[in-house]
Amino acid sequence: MGQPAEKPRRATYADLEAVPPNKVAELIRGVLHVMPRPAPRHARVASRLGAKLGSPFDLGDGGPGGWQILVEPEIHFPDPASPGELDAVVPDLAGWRIERMPELPETAYFPLAPDWICEVLSSSTERVDRDEKMPIYAREGVQHAWLVDPIHRTLEVFSLGPAREWERGQVHRDAARVRIAPFEAIELDLSVLWTK
Repeated sequence: MGQPAEKPRRATYADLEAVPPNKVAELIRGVLHVMPRPAPRHARVASRLGAKLGSPFDLGDGGPGGWQILVEPEIHFPDPASPGELDAVVPDLAGWRIERMPELPETAYFPLAPDWICEVLSSSTERVDRDEKMPIYAREGVQHAWLVDPIHRTLEVFSLGPAREWERGQVHRDAARVRIAPFEAIELDLSVLWTK
């Protein structure tokens, strides 16, 4: 008779903290995901999108303001499958409405779900972003999610439905000029994201 299979050990936040600083680590349902820092094209898209949204929405420069928009914030959510443990995710961009988060926390992480997230997809992150993180964002009540693919030059739009399930909106491509919730107050020229 064989021995019963051992239950795999759940990773903890201490495992996440032990990851070298040149990597990005996330803790999702007790599994530690370690990825390389974003490649230049990925980083460029995230930086440009952050700048295009940050100026009018975070700074109020030429737009309505009212947001805190941050690059790669670490966000902690309780793990419902394992009380006392957490999911720690790092979206490429996240935004909180000022009325929900008037001041940044003193901690190195954010305990409050954002109102909007954006994940920039790459071959090494797409499966985790879509299959692991998107359900967590929905479960925690994030209202808007964007998935940006710099290789295929697309921006997929999702909004949270009443049953806390993602409703897929349009997929915008290439040089489209778009107004997308929750940032429809400005027109976003997608060609800026792909320009070298």
